[in-house]
Amino acid sequence: MNRDGWWRDGQRRTGQRVDGRRARVPARGGLAGGGRRRARRTRTGRGRPRARARPRRQSAPDRAARGAFVTLHAQGHLRGCIGIIEGRLPLLRAVADNAAAAAVGDPRFPPVTPDEVSNLTLEVSALTPLRTVDGPAGIIIGRHGILLGRQGRQAVFLPQVATEQGWDLPTTLSQLCRKAGLPPDAWREGATLRVFEADVF
Repeated sequence: MNRDGWWRDGQRRTGQRVDGRRARVPARGGLAGGGRRRARRTRTGRGRPRARARPRRQSAPDRAARGAFVTLHAQGHLRGCIGIIEGRLPLLRAVADNAAAAAVGDPRFPPVTPDEVSNLTLEVSALTPLRTVDGPAGIIIGRHGILLGRQGRQAVFLPQVATEQGWDLPTTLSQLCRKAGLPPDAWREGATLRVFEADVF
C-alpha cells in the first residue's frame, strides 16, 4: 500500500489505515456487533484507541556532530595533525575533511606525496564536549585532552600526547603554553583550562 491508501492491484481498501482516531476494521464486508460498537465509540469520541508511541530516532555514531582530530604518522613519526575541537560537523564529514587537511594543510610539514601514502598510519580521535575546570587539579594526564587559553591565545593537546611524551602535568601545561606562544609558566595564573576526552581509533 502506498502513502495514499492504494494497493498494488489498483483497488483502494477501506478500513486499513489507522491515524490514531480511527479503529482498525476489516477491509471489506460488514461489521460484527463488537466491531460496530468499537466504530461507534470511536466516532463519538469514547473509547478512543491509543496511538502507538513512535520509537525515538537515534543518531548514528558517524552522523552525530563531534569534534575530531586526524593524526598521520610515517614510520612512527608525526606527519600531520589537524582537527576541530567542537562538534560543528557530523563525525564522518569531520574525519574526512581533517584527514585531507592533515595530509596537505598542516603548516608544520610539506604536503604528503603519493609515494608516502602506503607508509602512513592514520589515527582518529573523536572528542567529547569541552568542559571548564577550576585549575590543574581537575586534569587527569592520559585521560583528558587540554585546551589552554590566555590573552587571546590558545593551544590544545590531545589526551594521548602527554603519555606518549612521558610528561607530568606541570610539564604538559608548560609545553602547552609554549605551543600557544605564551611564557611557559603562563598556566599558573589567569589561564582558562578546559578538558575533553577522546575515543581513539
